[in-house]
Amino acid sequence: MDTNNKRRGFLTKLSLGIVAAGIGVKKAEAFTLKNPGRDNKDPRYIGQKNKRFGMVIDLRKCVGCQACTASCKSENKVPTSQYRTYVPEYELGAFPNVRKAFLPQLCNHCENPACVSVCPTGATFKREDGIVLVDDSVCWGCGYCINACPYDKRFFNTKTQVADKCTFCAHRVDKGLLPACVETCVGGARVFGDLNNPNSEVSKLLNTFSTSVMKQDQGTKPRVFYIGLNSQISDVPVSEAVLDDLMKKMDKSVMHEWSTAYKEGE
Repeated sequence: MDTNNKRRGFLTKLSLGIVAAGIGVKKAEAFTLKNPGRDNKDPRYIGQKNKRFGMVIDLRKCVGCQACTASCKSENKVPTSQYRTYVPEYELGAFPNVRKAFLPQLCNHCENPACVSVCPTGATFKREDGIVLVDDSVCWGCGYCINACPYDKRFFNTKTQVADKCTFCAHRVDKGLLPACVETCVGGARVFGDLNNPNSEVSKLLNTFSTSVMKQDQGTKPRVFYIGLNSQISDVPVSEAVLDDLMKKMDKSVMHEWSTAYKEGE
């Protein structure tokens, strides 16, 4: 058993132990592992049958404008200083051959999501069309899914007090609309659609270009694919707070000149 599976198993056992002990339960009824929305066959929880949604991000077209970040925050009412998606910048190469790279990031809506298996309440689930969601009426904020995500793409929403992340704008997709980030992408770098449809734009891109995913060795099978992903940044931890620090360290820059932990006068 690999390390990730051991961790997931431990978290599951730990959560069940908490249930048995009755410690710190925000919503006792949540521990039934039932989800009212799915149990009642609510289409928003079931998703679109015979479809499998995914996204292709063409890094050759991303200009780092952050339009996707802004539209996501507006559409989904994400709290200040928290993000469901964002576009960090990197410097690749060494002087004088240096270039800037952008890496849009969001929940990967994995085929085998690590977050679902560790959720003790059933709040985190995957729809039939592959979109991974969090039911904030069931989630009680234990944080297990946040720790289990190998991409660091979940966070504790300071407003709702539960786990939060990108939803592929499922509420828009179910109405035949595109996710907000895709609709507002200035360079047309983000493409969203049905992976089961060979004639969809995402399928055509996947069949035409070589693509990569983040942290492929995790075995989660992400459904966010990148065209032109540089191997230097494909496997680094992707927490927003440490991205710049890690890349500067790789470039052997002086620590005190760039560290996010550095304070003037230290």
